[in-house]
Amino acid sequence: MSTQPKSTGPKNRCAIYTRKSCEEGLDLEFNSLHAQRESAEAFIASQQHEGWECLPDRYDDGGFSGGSLERPALNRLLEDIKTGRIDCVVVYKVDRLSRSLLDFSRIMETFDKHGVSFVSVTQQFNTTHSMGRLTLNILLSFAQFEREIIGERIRDKIAAQRRKGKWAGGVLILGYDVDRSNASPKLVINAEEAVQVRRIFSLYQELGSLLPVVNEVNKRGWQNKVWKTKKGLTRGGKAFDKCSIYSLLTNPLYAGLIRHKDLLHKGEHENLIAPEVFEAVQKQLRQNGRGKGNHLINKHGALLKSLLHCSACDRAMVHTFTRKDEKQYRYYTCTNVIKNGRGKCPSPNLPAGEIEQAVIEQIRAIGADVEIQNQVAAQMRGEKYVPPTYLKNWVVWVEFDATGETKCLDHCVLNYLLRMRYVLYIAFSAACVVRSWPARTR
Repeated sequence: MSTQPKSTGPKNRCAIYTRKSCEEGLDLEFNSLHAQRESAEAFIASQQHEGWECLPDRYDDGGFSGGSLERPALNRLLEDIKTGRIDCVVVYKVDRLSRSLLDFSRIMETFDKHGVSFVSVTQQFNTTHSMGRLTLNILLSFAQFEREIIGERIRDKIAAQRRKGKWAGGVLILGYDVDRSNASPKLVINAEEAVQVRRIFSLYQELGSLLPVVNEVNKRGWQNKVWKTKKGLTRGGKAFDKCSIYSLLTNPLYAGLIRHKDLLHKGEHENLIAPEVFEAVQKQLRQNGRGKGNHLINKHGALLKSLLHCSACDRAMVHTFTRKDEKQYRYYTCTNVIKNGRGKCPSPNLPAGEIEQAVIEQIRAIGADVEIQNQVAAQMRGEKYVPPTYLKNWVVWVEFDATGETKCLDHCVLNYLLRMRYVLYIAFSAACVVRSWPARTR
């Protein structure tokens, strides 16, 4: 397939792009990338009478899927096109450039914008005519269909492997290594790391809470699993926090099980934790848990959830509560404190009722401004509105000696808060400074 080259001079500078989806065979002396380039060079040589010449730069993507544009050689090719160094792009087949209709259309837009033609060595037709473009779209549809079928086959293979208890790959976990001496890789116990994992399970049973376990593990200098990718890059080796400890305690691999979606299957690997111990820890975790994920664990609503940020750590502050004498106290706490303990963040807890009340009152106050009303009305009509400068630097001083219950947030104020998409930053001092401005426009 080809478009007729649009020559900008006596020579038509041709760049050859090659791609191979997997890394298998790339270490061979003559692999698929070499074969693709050889065919493209032969085609360019046959067009020398038209002024075609092959550029020496190589654009080879080995081990990259055609379903994504995140490819180093492709990105380099597009940059060279934008700088005017290329007149024509030659590939072995259309699907070497992309297997996605959407991605291919974006690439072709770039080609057309800079007057670059596109040639496929094995598929000869002209895209300057409507029939050629139709044929190209049909070919790309089949290429995308083939990619989706391959994906389904891979997912079915992984499901079958896990039903048989085989390890189907993934990120390595503390306590296990991978034995690749056989045709099928298998998890084997790492004796040194196994001692750490068993101790972490026993620590949770003894201490009954995640944070004390995190503190004890970090005192001992233990870290997450260190492993290397096929490309030789080192991964892991980070300090434990509550999230990583929780992931470790709930991983069924330690009990000799393999998870596939919501099902657990008996694994081929040896269990590192006794099944009864693993189940006891899961029961203890369920009893200690207050809620699930983003589900609010209290009836108060947490109006400023995901809006407050700690100025000391630049991390989000989340809603939490505690009880004393059958009375419940609500707070906003830095996530650094929740994951790593109070000593990791100098900022105190914020009383939820007072900070929510202060923000609500200020929003109601500025809601009376005519400019604010115009902005909300324009957004509701879907119109673009540029707020005045003074609204981008709104500053409110909130004293912590405020008393009284939080009032109900009416629909108008809630609608305004959501539409303005305010981000609130908390600076702790004698008073609390709430700086607010729209994080981004819609």
